[in-house]
Amino acid sequence: MLIVAKEADLRLPGSRTTRFEGEAYGSGVSFFHVDNAPGKGPDAHVHPYSETWVVLAGAVHIRTTDGETRGEPGDVVVVGPGTAHAFRAVGKETLRMLCIHASPRIEQDFLDDARASALAVVFDTEAIR
Repeated sequence: MLIVAKEADLRLPGSRTTRFEGEAYGSGVSFFHVDNAPGKGPDAHVHPYSETWVVLAGAVHIRTTDGETRGEPGDVVVVGPGTAHAFRAVGKETLRMLCIHASPRIEQDFLDDARASALAVVFDTEAIR
């Protein structure tokens, strides 16, 4: 079996980020290929499986219930199943990052603001630089 998924077909509406769900292509993994401007990123959410990030360009600030870190090009960061997390592109460069989901389907539950605040997985816009 050989299947090619074209980037243009995977692009999220109104975004530069692409979403690949492996199940539709006979693959056991899924991913986002993030292409975010500084300050951009998803709000707090959880997955029932691990997520692995590979930073390709730019820098990222990742915040989880277990701590936070900054990722630079070449860094690989893993968050475990059920761990609430969020990230933001930081610095002056565009963030390019693969967000690999250990699942043939992307499953994510976003937290409401109160829950995200209680878990300290929120970002103060002014603090992200």
